[in-house]
Amino acid sequence: MKQIYLDYNSTSPLDMRVLEVMMPYLTDKYGNASSVHHFGREAKTALERSREQVAETLGAEPSEIYFTSSGTESDNLALKGAAYYLQKKRNHVIVSSIEHHAVLMAAKALQKEGFMVDHLSVDREGRVSPDELREKLNDQTAIVSVMHANNEVGTIQEIAALSAIARERGVLFHCDAVQSVGKIPVNVDDLGVDLLALSGHKLCGPKGAGVLYIRSGVKITPLLQGGHHEKRRRPGTENIPAIVGLGEALRLAEGMREEEHARLAELSDHFINAIQTQIPHVYLNGPRHDERIPSTFNMSFAFIEGESIILSLDLKGVAVASGSACTSGSLDPSHVLLAMDVPTELAQGSIRFSPGRFTTREDLDYTVSVLPEIVERLRSMSPLYHGTG
Repeated sequence: MKQIYLDYNSTSPLDMRVLEVMMPYLTDKYGNASSVHHFGREAKTALERSREQVAETLGAEPSEIYFTSSGTESDNLALKGAAYYLQKKRNHVIVSSIEHHAVLMAAKALQKEGFMVDHLSVDREGRVSPDELREKLNDQTAIVSVMHANNEVGTIQEIAALSAIARERGVLFHCDAVQSVGKIPVNVDDLGVDLLALSGHKLCGPKGAGVLYIRSGVKITPLLQGGHHEKRRRPGTENIPAIVGLGEALRLAEGMREEEHARLAELSDHFINAIQTQIPHVYLNGPRHDERIPSTFNMSFAFIEGESIILSLDLKGVAVASGSACTSGSLDPSHVLLAMDVPTELAQGSIRFSPGRFTTREDLDYTVSVLPEIVERLRSMSPLYHGTG
């Protein structure tokens, strides 16, 4: 049976070139970067080289790059850290309604602690309105958080325009760029952000390494207490093998970004057209072309549940997802699709396809070949479908 992986947004396969640069730090070069002896200095050199790689890609200074364990930790450190630092002066937080749960749950936790939290709505294609942001900002707003590219539907936000509005009011702006880095241009100055999160395992790099960019001069309160690591903003012995892998993964992704973008755009258009031609009552959620990252497309199959499609495709050797990987165990409709005013019944029948670096046209053609029969079989058992034609 074929094994086809179309779930890169939840995690991506490790590029063997990344593993190659990690291996010495998993075996012989095992020092702690805080140690002053040879082993420690060796690890410290690797740590700082990775910091420089990340900074170069983001257009930042190495001193503005902080390593964490994941995108989730980076989001939490950004949102909570900034809110805690400013809470005596400002206690208002704004996040978009389609953020990753790392941001939404962090905001919810802050709300329980007495912070005021507002959510920005989105239009039918998942876009935040600059006018609504302007209306919701006030003198108490500490930080705004809007993701760059949505993890479920791929919508790209106009971050530069949104951050400029926040800057006019002296408000910090955080951006979750986990799904955009390495896929579209991400430069912290062009985007105008104060804080930005990314994760290694979305880039064909290892799990266990994330980054938080903190613009020089921005103050945050650490969430952990401990040693002097990462300038005391994120204490804990650094995961050198994973950090080295993240740096290399980001370097590789940026080097092939334009070529991969064009390739995946062509593949996704081919796939979407083929599905909608062969299967009736299928709807694309979010933008179709340039306003969506081409490695993410979300489609609703009317009259059936997405979970049933996922399990049926899995039996055919195809791995896809329904919404965010962090909530894949939930039967609730996607909060992203509901925020976009997708009807509940269509949201429940949604599938997220996220191809990536090692996906081929043949992989997608095979998926197209097995999907119509699956949909037809599931609809034949659906009382919602009978009589629709």
